[in-house]
Amino acid sequence: MQADDVIETYERVGQTWAKQRNRNLMEKQWLDRFLAAAPRNAGRSHVLDLGCGSGQPIATYLSERGLRITGVDATETMTALYAQNLPAAKVVQADMRGLALDQTFDAILAWNSFFHLSAADQRPMFATFAAHAAPRAALMFTSGHIAGEAIGSVADAPIYHASLDPDEYRQLLKEAGFKVLRYTPEDPNCGQHTVWLAQFHP
Repeated sequence: MQADDVIETYERVGQTWAKQRNRNLMEKQWLDRFLAAAPRNAGRSHVLDLGCGSGQPIATYLSERGLRITGVDATETMTALYAQNLPAAKVVQADMRGLALDQTFDAILAWNSFFHLSAADQRPMFATFAAHAAPRAALMFTSGHIAGEAIGSVADAPIYHASLDPDEYRQLLKEAGFKVLRYTPEDPNCGQHTVWLAQFHP
């Protein structure tokens, strides 16, 4: 299992993963922080949901709070589920690496998706985040708590994860114009997720 196998894996097991996905919304506290940090530059905040998956439960929660959402996923399986679950949202089938939508967003979310990229592919993503960030946009993503690679499981299939060192994430965020608002490694209140919340100050 390598980083290049991730898209094919989710294409193949995505339907099963969506059925098994925990929907108790343990992420709620972080999503509320994310929403509080996002500006309302033109009325309803517009969220870019990178690696959007099926849209349940996270994008559904955001949509129910009045946010406009654009979901991006590299797989046909997930974009079809997302469109079905969030008919009012826009969904784009595209790889987040090198994404160029030619618009900016009030909030950018890469929850349990960014960390499937290799370390080499994660580094240039910060320029991609910045290119899609409106002034004071909120950025939230999950990573590992230490540098390295790991193989997890999704719908009983092996799946690749990678992480940079936290200090490198801080430096990359700073170079891209983001200020870290909150960082919690292995949050015990959120299923041991390591979470970054930052705000764009170009």
